[in-house]
Amino acid sequence: MTTPESMDHQGTTARPWGLRTLAVHAGQAPDPATGAIAPPIVATSAFAYDDFDVGERRFNGQAPGYVYSRFANPTVAAFERKMAALEGGESAVGFASGMAAISASLLGLLKAGDTVACVGTLYGGTDGVMRSLLPRLGVSVRHFRSVEALCTGLEAGTRIVYVETPSNPTLEVIDVRQVARMAREAGAISVADNTFATPCLTQPLALGVDVVVHSATKFISGHGDATGGVAVGSAELMGLVRSAGMGQLGGCLSPHEAAMLLRGLKTLPLRVDAACTSAEAVAHWLQSHPAVARVYYPGLSMHPGHGVAVQQMRRFGAIVSLDLRGGRAAARRFLDGLRIVTQAVSVGDADSLACHPASTTHHGMPEAVRLANGVSDALVRMSVGVEDTEDLLADIAQALARV
Repeated sequence: MTTPESMDHQGTTARPWGLRTLAVHAGQAPDPATGAIAPPIVATSAFAYDDFDVGERRFNGQAPGYVYSRFANPTVAAFERKMAALEGGESAVGFASGMAAISASLLGLLKAGDTVACVGTLYGGTDGVMRSLLPRLGVSVRHFRSVEALCTGLEAGTRIVYVETPSNPTLEVIDVRQVARMAREAGAISVADNTFATPCLTQPLALGVDVVVHSATKFISGHGDATGGVAVGSAELMGLVRSAGMGQLGGCLSPHEAAMLLRGLKTLPLRVDAACTSAEAVAHWLQSHPAVARVYYPGLSMHPGHGVAVQQMRRFGAIVSLDLRGGRAAARRFLDGLRIVTQAVSVGDADSLACHPASTTHHGMPEAVRLANGVSDALVRMSVGVEDTEDLLADIAQALARV
């Protein structure tokens, strides 16, 4: 039987597989022992080896094979292969969470005395690593509000340039190709958080980025029932990330979670496409509502990053943020009034979710930094799911009526 691996993620002709086919087939094949179509969950902590010499060679990397699930596991490996195929990378490393993937990527590629340049708004957890953890380890972090600021301020010798696009929660769209080019010219490694866009909408590696990270808990899982993360890049860089993330930090992905993520990935393009359709309708409808002061969505022509989004995104995503007239009190009334949309801090689920970032995902940010990044008390972030568009619009309308 011809398998995805034997065809190098291509079909029987010279034409590469499409994204939906990759999502279903890449990285896995029916189990040769049983014929099971779904990858078996290999729930073991350790793996037997034939003799003393085999064990020694496996542990020092001279022979293939599994030795300990903290380092590698067959179910996790299937997830890693599928993510590498979807992002167009050589290699991937699965982690226990998105923050584990981000932290291991940074710590695996940095040393004391290095500098990291961050561009635009960052997720609260990532911002905490940049502002609190890395400086304690002797790593300097410079924050740039825009690509234009990076153009004039990026110093030669910078080790990593880090970007998140669209950003969380204000949906800034950073020109990934330009950032990757500037990083390369400065001798730096570019790292992009692709959680919000997913490989369905943007493939940063194809735009010149060196490392892509995801919170797999979000769109990759898609059902709110698994926690994980992943980093994708060259085999060389992923070797460093795996060594730090698994060997030193131990942030390994459980085989049970990997199986859930593999299941979620099969419908990723379908879910993202359906959610984008509803998000576009929601964003355009919100623009004319009197209770809404501003809508943040890259698909709107008035969005500052719309032109860049048209160039680097296939569609404009499933996240819509809005500023409500009336500040925190209005945000509270709106969120408490929702019935179909659930109050929760995650994104990317089949269920539509909404939250108040200032009091949840970004509450740990210093207030001045939070406000400078546009995360006001009036801001609400919505992750649009796969429900019927008309039902979502009706729910949002009745909740806004309370505002």
